[in-house]
Amino acid sequence: MSAAPDVSRRALLFGRRAVAPALRPPWALDEAAFLDTCTGCNACTERCPEHVLVRGPGGYAVFDPQLGECTFCGECELACAPRALDRAASSQPWTLRAVAGEACLPRHGVVCSSCRDACPERAIAFPLTARVPVPIVDAERCTGCGACVGVCPVVAIALAAHIEETA
Repeated sequence: MSAAPDVSRRALLFGRRAVAPALRPPWALDEAAFLDTCTGCNACTERCPEHVLVRGPGGYAVFDPQLGECTFCGECELACAPRALDRAASSQPWTLRAVAGEACLPRHGVVCSSCRDACPERAIAFPLTARVPVPIVDAERCTGCGACVGVCPVVAIALAAHIEETA
């Protein structure tokens, strides 16, 4: 996920960028409530059978899609005694969706379909064109599991919060 530049004078002078928001485990409360509720006990990371939850900055759990895909098994949520992960608070595990960045090989004329091949939901398509097809992510099918992230040879796939469009 690319971070937006920090436009403060100090950041401009020293070339710093804003920190990208942490990818919290499935069913995490909103960031402020998560940080207030989570005790950093590490129970969720220890219970994750896919080993994609790790201890992040401040000792709080983060999802690292470079390590593999989240299967939404719910073990992390069940292990969370303080209820910083709460399935009852949200119908979806999160709003993350895959996004292909500018470094994507097909955007530069190189044939690659690693992300499509890894996607268990078949949410990534490469529509036929006269040129090398570029990936299109179907936000309705994408679960944000991260299976496509770690397999990308140029780290062009990231997960970002998806805002639902209202009619």
